[in-house]
Amino acid sequence: MVPIKRTLDRIPGGIMIIPLFLGVLVNSFAPNLLRIGGFTEALFVNGVVPLIAFFFVCIGAEINLKTAKSALAKGTTMLVTKWIIGATFGIVAYMLAGPNGLFLGLAPLAIIAAMTNSNGTMYIAIASQFGKQDDRAAIGVLSLNDGPFLTMIALAGFGAMGFGGNLFSIMDFVAVLLPIILGMILGNIDHDMREFLTKGVDALIPFMAFGLGMGINLSAILEGGLAGIALGVLTVLLTGTICSLLFKKLGWNPIVGVAEGAVAGNAIATPAAIATVSVAFAPEVELATVQIAAACVTSGLLLPIYVAFLAKRYEKQYKTQPQVNQELELEEAYVDLK
Repeated sequence: MVPIKRTLDRIPGGIMIIPLFLGVLVNSFAPNLLRIGGFTEALFVNGVVPLIAFFFVCIGAEINLKTAKSALAKGTTMLVTKWIIGATFGIVAYMLAGPNGLFLGLAPLAIIAAMTNSNGTMYIAIASQFGKQDDRAAIGVLSLNDGPFLTMIALAGFGAMGFGGNLFSIMDFVAVLLPIILGMILGNIDHDMREFLTKGVDALIPFMAFGLGMGINLSAILEGGLAGIALGVLTVLLTGTICSLLFKKLGWNPIVGVAEGAVAGNAIATPAAIATVSVAFAPEVELATVQIAAACVTSGLLLPIYVAFLAKRYEKQYKTQPQVNQELELEEAYVDLK
């Protein structure tokens, strides 16, 4: 027999990194290979959203009500930290932009949209392998940085434009929370349901990672140019590193902190959404869009490598085997229920 699982476990973050890279390679060089319809395309190409939805139910089941406060604290810390970094960097870019409206070749709108955003799927995959219950549950708060909402708050806060509240629907936030709440209710009223649902966490990670890779094409890096690549690198190293250091200072797992460093694909639509509210941003839309796309690809490839580096660095301080963490957490949860 081929020891696939054992081999992946030897690679820090391997259960996520390898499927992710395989998905990127397939989508870049043979994009239609798995786009053949039926169950194949539903699972390997279009399955990320439903897989994440069920994943949220599973991680919700892990949440002990005693840890809910900690999850809120961690999620808020990462959300606010990323917003401050992205907003500040973006506004400085607007202030120092040249006659062409660019700062070192970057559209300021792209900077804000990319840096205030994060890839929830990648965060969940990393937090599941290296984090605890409250780390995974923090996704409920982090979902607020999806789309143009925080980007517009940054622009409005610095007087760049008026705030268009119609772009944010509270139901989008509720839609993210409901699966987590369902799992949390089931896990807290029945220990057997908690144990049953938490078994699905590890199995879902490689399929989510591969599906995420199928949404990334290496050509986006070329279209976005060196500036877009630089934006992706800056997002990982700046926002990811600062969140990681802040987590370490607060006594939390720094590997989970850095998991917020990637840019999600939904950020690509942010410039166009903002331009529909204020035409003043219309000239930036095209360039900002391709730069964010390049940043999305670059950060998606770089972050797992960065996580692997940190996992090696902190391996003596933080457990990197999710199976061990989950078994301990389930035992502690069971004791709490007695």
